[in-house]
Amino acid sequence: QVQLVESGGGLVQAGGSLRLSCVASGNILVLNAVDWYRQAPGKQRQLVARITTSGTTNYTDSVKGRFTIFRGNAKNTVDLQMNSLKPEDTGVYYCAAEILGRPAYWGQGTLVTVSS
Repeated sequence: QVQLVESGGGLVQAGGSLRLSCVASGNILVLNAVDWYRQAPGKQRQLVARITTSGTTNYTDSVKGRFTIFRGNAKNTVDLQMNSLKPEDTGVYYCAAEILGRPAYWGQGTLVTVSS
């Protein structure tokens, strides 16, 4: 059974940084594109960043230049480095492994709270 586990969330002041990690069982993160989503309170889950198997990355406009998605040193990890955090970055962050271009496996999420 595929399992994804996120970690690294917490409380940080605006302008600060956090690094989120997504660890998976098996090779699911190596063999597929991986996404980081964010769900702010009262809002729908939103795609924040994506990395393909070839390393191509995409970001939603609001985080471009501040967030970086990359594959960690361990082959089954994908991290999200978040800098210059803003209160509007607050939310639960989920990683997802895609199958055939759509998120298929999800982690349980990690909460990020950015105070002003």
